[in-house]
Amino acid sequence: MMKKIKDPAAEAVVSWRSAEEGGRRSGPPTAPVYAATAVFVHGDDRDLQPGWPSSANHLSILLEETSVCEDGSRVCKVDFLVRDLATPHLLPGGEILVMEGPRVVASALITAVHVRA
Repeated sequence: MMKKIKDPAAEAVVSWRSAEEGGRRSGPPTAPVYAATAVFVHGDDRDLQPGWPSSANHLSILLEETSVCEDGSRVCKVDFLVRDLATPHLLPGGEILVMEGPRVVASALITAVHVRA
């Protein structure tokens, strides 16, 4: 199990969905570094790709929580198992959907990027 993300690709504010919204039944993860799959949101993907986001190209994402906001969202360090595939899509203000299987369990708003495309 990974304990820390030493050199994150980015930082983001992550909003975890409740179980009622289709998110994790156990709530936000408690592992030091959480690994899942993720999809970058691009323009009208929702309208153009049947079955999106399940049908989209997924990347393996790593999240390390650094703080909790007043609204319950989490500030996280962000990295990817294959960073080079994610780097071209990392933009401040960009959105990432965090997935567990076909379910969206969280959305992440990128607030800072530490790598260049």
